[in-house]
Amino acid sequence: MSFKIPNIPPTTNKGIRFPNDLIEQVEEAIRGRDCTFSAFVVAAVRAALESLEEEQTPQDGPEE
Repeated sequence: MSFKIPNIPPTTNKGIRFPNDLIEQVEEAIRGRDCTFSAFVVAAVRAALESLEEEQTPQDGPEE
């Protein structure tokens, strides 16, 4: 397998306000890990969007 230089997706800087208690919780969750606040938030938003998509997709299963 050959090495491929990773592509960094284009980004846009967005100012967003967080409640102080939420900031503290995120910082505690990432403390001692190789993760930035921004990376955590991006991952959390992706997970939330995937969850919403799953909720909106009709589930195959028995009909009642």
